[in-house]
Amino acid sequence: MTINGSLLVAGTEKRGSNGDFYGIEAATGRSLLVSFGGASPDDVEAASAQAWEAFACYRETDLESRAAFLERIASEIEAIGDELIVRAMSETGLPRGRLEGERNRTTGQLRLFAKEVRAGRFQELRFDEGDPSRKPVPKPDLRLRNVPIGPVAVFGASNFPLAFSVAGGDTASALAAGCPVVVKAHSAHPGTSELVGRAVQRAVAACRLHPGTFSLLFDTGFEVGQKLVADHRIRAVGFTGSRRGGTALMDIASKRRQPIPVYAEMSSINPVILFPNALERDVESIASAFVSSLILGAGQFCTNPGLLLAVDGEALDAFVARTAELLPEVAPQAMLTPSIARAFCEGVERLRAHREVRAIASGKPGSEFEGTAALFETTASALLEHHELQDEVFGAAGLVVRCRDLGELEAVIDALEGQLTVALFVSDDDEADARRLVPKLEILAGRLLVNGFGTGVEVSPAMVHGGPYPATADGRSTSVGTLAIYRFLRPVSYQDFSSTLLPGVLR
Repeated sequence: MTINGSLLVAGTEKRGSNGDFYGIEAATGRSLLVSFGGASPDDVEAASAQAWEAFACYRETDLESRAAFLERIASEIEAIGDELIVRAMSETGLPRGRLEGERNRTTGQLRLFAKEVRAGRFQELRFDEGDPSRKPVPKPDLRLRNVPIGPVAVFGASNFPLAFSVAGGDTASALAAGCPVVVKAHSAHPGTSELVGRAVQRAVAACRLHPGTFSLLFDTGFEVGQKLVADHRIRAVGFTGSRRGGTALMDIASKRRQPIPVYAEMSSINPVILFPNALERDVESIASAFVSSLILGAGQFCTNPGLLLAVDGEALDAFVARTAELLPEVAPQAMLTPSIARAFCEGVERLRAHREVRAIASGKPGSEFEGTAALFETTASALLEHHELQDEVFGAAGLVVRCRDLGELEAVIDALEGQLTVALFVSDDDEADARRLVPKLEILAGRLLVNGFGTGVEVSPAMVHGGPYPATADGRSTSVGTLAIYRFLRPVSYQDFSSTLLPGVLR
């Protein structure tokens, strides 16, 4: 299949005229073959206008046709074959096994949403029969359903070139809801994005849908994304990225004549609470599992364990000593982009230079395009005094926080920002203390887990991948699992409609 750097706008392809850029080989920093043209304001206008036109008919597709469309996208992605994996490996530095698994996750969640669409539960149909004889006033006949919100702008993520990008969870859930999608591809993996975008475009054509149901735009800066969010025909945004990027989009969306929701997944350091008895009984396996989780994907997971809270003592000393033995044997890994590699190194150096922080251990050094795992420690009082120690370092860097007792550990929890996950390592003897903290942790994060790390995010009906700000822009939502569809729906109530006026599902 051909990669030619084209924009894919409503069933057509064209060369973008707003500057050029190249995909970068993550491991070397070299430019890859084929340049990509950035979209112009006219391209954004065309994609948005076509998406709005498509919305009128796509929102009315029957559930079986919509489900079949999602399944066709999955099949078209699989049909790309190994070319997709090879290109993604070059552009991201991620290994083959990780990307093959991510492709399966991508196609699996498309098929999961197809199943959800066929079931129809997301429509939330409700019937409240009227009673004209009720006194003193008649009771109206009320019927309710959820309807799609409108065209959705989706921003591809740097760290998941398949599962959180062109045909990832935001796109799958928006299409499942009945919303056309305009994707702003991430510049870190443009070739991967074009291959997947062409697969979606083929599925649109094969299912005889309006071509404006899907468009893919490239950007040489920030202009395309900003204009897309500001366009009056875009009615919601799905974003995974930095806090700076997410809050910038939220600001644009809030200042529109008609403000729209921005579902942004942004920043999380995913605290891990090591309870004393659990740590004392199983320090070896906990330390080993922690190091494995810390370095997974070069630490470039939204749920990477960046903060460890524990009561000071011999058990914590043993944990720190064991991680100090394991980390120096860890090889460096290519980061997703040269700029992400630089930002990670700068974040590590900030921790190393902080007067309240002590370095525990580091992995083997690497090139300027690689990340070297690093672990540091500080005290609870220092963390409470220096808010900057809570800042996310995107990569394989962790900070151990020594607390005098569980009371001080609880004070740290009270001071933390919203998180995607909190992990608790507990033994039977710790459960009473853990149970006391759970209500606080429910306020803090979207997912709580016991005796494990949050770097595995199962795509399932019961999963929540979200949390209070700044983990996400709206802590009531999730970007993973079937509940994600509700971000792109809104309820409409129909009062005293005749059967001929009612939508078919409500008759």
